[in-house]
Amino acid sequence: MFEFQVTSREPGGQARCGLLTTPHGTVRTPAFMPVGTRAAVKGAWPGQVRDSGADILLGNTYHLAQRPGAEVIAELGGLHRFMGWNGPILTDSGGYQVFSLAALREISDDGVTFRSHIDGQWIPLTPESATAIQNRLGADIIMALDECPPGQADHDTAAVAVRRTVEWARRCRQAHSRTDQAMFGIVQGGIYADLRLECAARLQELGFPGYAVGGLSVGEPHETMVEVLRTVVPALPPDRPRYLMGVGMPRDILEAVRAGVDMFDCVLPTRNARNAYAFTPAGGLRLRNEKYRRDPDPLEPGCPCPTCRGFSRAYIRHLFTVGEMLGPMLLTVHNLWFFQRFMARLRDLIPTGSWATMLAEFPAAGAAGACRDPTGGNLA
Repeated sequence: MFEFQVTSREPGGQARCGLLTTPHGTVRTPAFMPVGTRAAVKGAWPGQVRDSGADILLGNTYHLAQRPGAEVIAELGGLHRFMGWNGPILTDSGGYQVFSLAALREISDDGVTFRSHIDGQWIPLTPESATAIQNRLGADIIMALDECPPGQADHDTAAVAVRRTVEWARRCRQAHSRTDQAMFGIVQGGIYADLRLECAARLQELGFPGYAVGGLSVGEPHETMVEVLRTVVPALPPDRPRYLMGVGMPRDILEAVRAGVDMFDCVLPTRNARNAYAFTPAGGLRLRNEKYRRDPDPLEPGCPCPTCRGFSRAYIRHLFTVGEMLGPMLLTVHNLWFFQRFMARLRDLIPTGSWATMLAEFPAAGAAGACRDPTGGNLA
């Protein structure tokens, strides 16, 4: 039911294309997963997400366990049927909330207890319960519970997170009860190479069918993130998918793909759309800007998405100005298409290693020195 095949590689490099087979379909890698935290990609219905080119979506254990509850979703046929998405789904374990909801949680070796952001009740989440919830939800890929330390955590703090992450991964592996779901382990260790390599080695002893790199894009500089990836990703099994969690800026994706990463997720396409921000190959457009008031052009000339085929920058700006919900919806569709087009072009160019072509077509991916050659040169 679960298979990963590398179909092509960058000549002399780490980037690769592949096919990830799951019970609900095949994912082309490198892949970007739109985020449907609460069983919905905000601002788009499933058919629109599929039309953008997305093969797989992401849901979140912590949020779905609170509302509507894993038992309710299971009774209604599982997460795929519940949200009307018949393709592959990955569910996060709730480990990221260890970081993002730090003010609302207590953590120990046993697990995490959250104070609900809904009603204030204390909610325990252990490796066993996180796994049981994901088993009920029924996603194709589920994640082991991990501890995500802050981006600037010191070595001792990051070391504690590694110890817990590995032990929790072992407990998750033991609690996992479904053969039609693949569980990934998550490599933690902050910005410290020794801890990252230790965590990667110890997780591989548990034999996961895929591995994620967590705890990045949480406040560390871009260059530090790239350095960590170039250290840890080659240490992961070459025949297993590699997933970089929560990273979505095009320049970060490009560098991660060059390091050998296969899968990504991020809320940027939808969150930025709700804030009147459109992604384009040349950079972002902030549609509330006065200069777009009379602009008749599409968001991105030549873009094949429904938004660019039918609506102007001036019209979309007007929708945001008057508070019409169609504005965020139109930008969401465009941004989803942009990210899938970006990933498709990466898949096209990886077999030839044509990074200069990629940067010529998507110059924003080279912003802020993000596309430096590992040898010290500049890809542009």
